[in-house]
Amino acid sequence: MDPLSQGVFGALWASQSAPQNHMRRALALGGLSGLAADLDVLISSSTDPLLQLEYHRHFTHALFFVPFGALICTLVLRPFFKGFSFKRAYLYAFLGYASHGLLDAFTSYGTQLFWPFSDVRVAWDSIAIIDPLFTLPLLGLLIAAAIKQRIQLVRAALVWAAVYLSFGVIQRNRARERVSELAASRGHVPLRLSAKPSFGNLWVFRGLYETATHFHADAIRIPLFGKTKVYEGASREKFEVAAFALPPHSVLVHDISRFSWFSDGYITRVPELESSPAEVVVSDFRYSMIPNSVAPLWGIRFDPTQTRTHVRFESFREISTEDRELFYSMLLGRDLTQRP
Repeated sequence: MDPLSQGVFGALWASQSAPQNHMRRALALGGLSGLAADLDVLISSSTDPLLQLEYHRHFTHALFFVPFGALICTLVLRPFFKGFSFKRAYLYAFLGYASHGLLDAFTSYGTQLFWPFSDVRVAWDSIAIIDPLFTLPLLGLLIAAAIKQRIQLVRAALVWAAVYLSFGVIQRNRARERVSELAASRGHVPLRLSAKPSFGNLWVFRGLYETATHFHADAIRIPLFGKTKVYEGASREKFEVAAFALPPHSVLVHDISRFSWFSDGYITRVPELESSPAEVVVSDFRYSMIPNSVAPLWGIRFDPTQTRTHVRFESFREISTEDRELFYSMLLGRDLTQRP
């Protein structure tokens, strides 16, 4: 998730085991340790644009690495936190650091929790990358706990986190059921399907499913009370690297394979973003600014004749006023045949 959420979540877990006279320092040490795993964004290359994608949420987020990450945090941070033993400082750092990968796994981006035993990107699709409704109440409760030094406020924050994440699981499952029904109504038998929270909320999901030749996207609004609403979307044809007859061991094929792994296989070609017949743009179909849109958030651009050259990674995150109003209309459950 975003850095603020990770810091707050790390502080929350570290402070669970802190006595009253340690609470403020435990909150601070746990919060900083909860941020540390994202230092993997510093792993990058000027010649290989996909290296950062490959190593973000990699070994620094793995359960296996938690004891080592916590030790590094303790060694670096303990000189700034006097008044308790190395063992106690390590406990706070351990709890804060361990929270990071687990919280990221609740999102849909994918986290290698089980590295080095598996490179599977765990994604429970239960909360958006940024969700103020989750983070801000936690932040408020922990600030109050730091001021008043009351463990009851920390426990209230823990209850809120557990309730909100559990609600996300319930909402995700409800959205998946609706995606399955929608696919069946079209005569499709999905090879796989998923539902991912849209930005900052747990009631409008991006419903995805895969058929033999296409990926399909729809927006599914799941209110706490009332009827589910579907905003039907569109589909794109799957991208098949075999269509280009590329050398199997080339740099280009390796890069496309890495991007496909990162995108959980949801890769499609986006012809409208190609600026010339000599290039190809391939996107990660899992994400779009608008939940039922096929317009991508990011992708790779390459020339199929340049098989020894790395692909270029690009973001396509601009959102128009019209798209913003469309998203707000979905959040509010409006009928899109009417002007928002």
